[in-house]
Amino acid sequence: MLSVVIATHNSERQLVPVLSALVQGVTAGVLRDVTLADSGSTDGTATIADAAGCHLLHGVHDLGLRLRQGAAQSRGRWLLFLTPCSILEEGWARDVITFVETVERRGQAERIAGTFRLAVDGYGLRPRLGEAMAVARLALFGLPSPGQGLLVSRKQYERLGGHPPGPKAERRLVARIGRRRIHQLRPHVLLPEKGA
Repeated sequence: MLSVVIATHNSERQLVPVLSALVQGVTAGVLRDVTLADSGSTDGTATIADAAGCHLLHGVHDLGLRLRQGAAQSRGRWLLFLTPCSILEEGWARDVITFVETVERRGQAERIAGTFRLAVDGYGLRPRLGEAMAVARLALFGLPSPGQGLLVSRKQYERLGGHPPGPKAERRLVARIGRRRIHQLRPHVLLPEKGA
């Protein structure tokens, strides 16, 4: 049902916990495949991809084009785009199943997308401010941070033309979907402070 696409570049250190969190999607029977759309990593990204059973797609430097190539190589009818530092919280697979089933039952799969709640790793005021800003940005502008992930049906993704090429491809795709059409799922995605 679900394919995960992650754009990588020398992401060896961040990938292990991200991919470990995806295991519950496999055990729940929701995750079909994971594609790493790589832009020429020189670290151990390829080794981690091989060990985890991910597809490694060597792509161009342009982020939007890589994500679009990754989506084209994947097999799921739903796509989940994550960054290489987006760690999904326990229970994410169950919530994704509920979201997908509800949206499909209502005939809204080509109009509604999903994102996760943001949790910033760290103690003190600064991480909490990052979380509050993410909530405000989503409420006011309908713009989740790329690190929050984007869950979208393949049909909707293709109808929108996929990620556009050029800078800020992830934000531009979210803008095409529309602020009122992005549903926030209950589970959190944990990001390092700089990735929020």
